[in-house]
Amino acid sequence: MNIEIERKFLVTSTAYKQLSIEKIEIIQGYLSKIPERTVRIRIADKNAWLTLKGKSDSQGLARREWEYKIPLSEAHELLALCEKPLIRKTRYKIPYNNLMIEVDEFQEPRQTVWAEVELPSMDTPFDPPEWLGKEVTGDPNYYNAQL
Repeated sequence: MNIEIERKFLVTSTAYKQLSIEKIEIIQGYLSKIPERTVRIRIADKNAWLTLKGKSDSQGLARREWEYKIPLSEAHELLALCEKPLIRKTRYKIPYNNLMIEVDEFQEPRQTVWAEVELPSMDTPFDPPEWLGKEVTGDPNYYNAQL
């Protein structure tokens, strides 16, 4: 079983763009968005994945996650079955203190920007850079499935 441990933050400036080492265009959709089990299809550039996630813990910090690479052609077919609207976003990857911050600029279904950082353990310290603002970990308004 895989556990995803993730913190989310609002973004207060575009400083991350200059620090980014990678920029990825993403389209994703959900076959299931119920909190007990979300099932997502994602195309990131020319790669595709099927991701299953369990319900978040009481803090919204950790949940079970399984991710499988799938053929791009199948991902396109599965996206057609997903709930609408699909999510379109640009992801920037920023290395920071031996971790990777991912900033997502959402274009659809609404324009917004927030950042996530995956931690290797629940007790991993994380001191956010100055361009990250309010922490929104656990706030369901900032789950991709709620867009």
